[in-house]
Amino acid sequence: MSMIRDLRAAVRPSRPAPRGKDTGTYDTTRDPATPSAVVDCAVYRDGARVETGRPLGPQEAMRLVRRDGGFVWIGLHEPTESEFAGIAAEFGLHPLAVEDAVQAHQRPKLERYDDSLFTVFKTIHYVDHDQLTANSEVVETGEVMCFTGRDFFITVRHGGQGSLRALRHRLQDEPELLAKGPSAVLHAIADHVVDGYIAVADALQDDIDEVETEVFSPGRKGSPRGTDAGSIYQLKREILEFKRAVAPLLRPMQLLSERPMRLVDPDIQKYFRDVADHLARVQEQVVGFDELLNSILQANLAQASVAQNEDMRKITSWAAIIAVPTMVCGVYGMNFRHMPELHWKYGYPVIMGITVVICLGIHRTLKRNGWL
Repeated sequence: MSMIRDLRAAVRPSRPAPRGKDTGTYDTTRDPATPSAVVDCAVYRDGARVETGRPLGPQEAMRLVRRDGGFVWIGLHEPTESEFAGIAAEFGLHPLAVEDAVQAHQRPKLERYDDSLFTVFKTIHYVDHDQLTANSEVVETGEVMCFTGRDFFITVRHGGQGSLRALRHRLQDEPELLAKGPSAVLHAIADHVVDGYIAVADALQDDIDEVETEVFSPGRKGSPRGTDAGSIYQLKREILEFKRAVAPLLRPMQLLSERPMRLVDPDIQKYFRDVADHLARVQEQVVGFDELLNSILQANLAQASVAQNEDMRKITSWAAIIAVPTMVCGVYGMNFRHMPELHWKYGYPVIMGITVVICLGIHRTLKRNGWL
């Protein structure tokens, strides 16, 4: 039971990365000057990294595994087709999975082949911003593709985010976990990705709360000028991008947790249930975000319509008031010779007085009815 508790603690990515000795080459992104897309290649035996004193190539690492046992973990960043061809041939990867790994832009999925599992994860990174605008980038996506075999684990990463450096350090500090083989690394990556979703969901919740407060603030009095509908729509689009990463991954996690697979250690499989549970919670949050933003957007547009109607009522009211002196001036500006009170001494002040009284009466009536 103590080992099981240690395994549960080991796979939680929220722990700080250990400050131990760096036993290999760890690059967060691929160096353009490097001729190879491999950022790290290591052999693990009995839960510990095999020290060779020099960088290993994939072929040499696999020879060590076949000779002495263990498994090899190879990390790549945005490999080209030619760069990945040799590794694919060495480990017998399926051509369809290789094509997906090189081209990227895949949906999260789990595919089973004869001797390997191919898993695609979408990584999500929250982009900090001072103010939400119609052009703000709220989330940035990347991809991590995983090939899980009996004695190998290959990760292919696309995008500038989602580095696995800290995760590899953490796993190397937990030999009991790594001793379970490649499936333990697959679970750790899945848990790491889903915990990243939780952090992004919390940050998006703050953005939505801010937009909601701005739209429904009592001091706005229905003015649409306080919140730009374009910024709300942009946030909705970013939520949709988040949803595309979360929703398709739920079924693969359920399969990994419920269906026995010969490439997944039974002691590791039960912990995929925890990942699936967290993922389901994030999916519910994302669906709620989408529905809430729909309501906020509709409310903002409704407030804009109300404000426009109020403006039109004010314009109409003043037009009605101005119409009275305009009509009087129009009548007495026709220059007819025989007109009432045209030569009367008090004709002009009387007409002006009547005009002012009528205008004041109209103004009072419209203001009492809420038009002014």
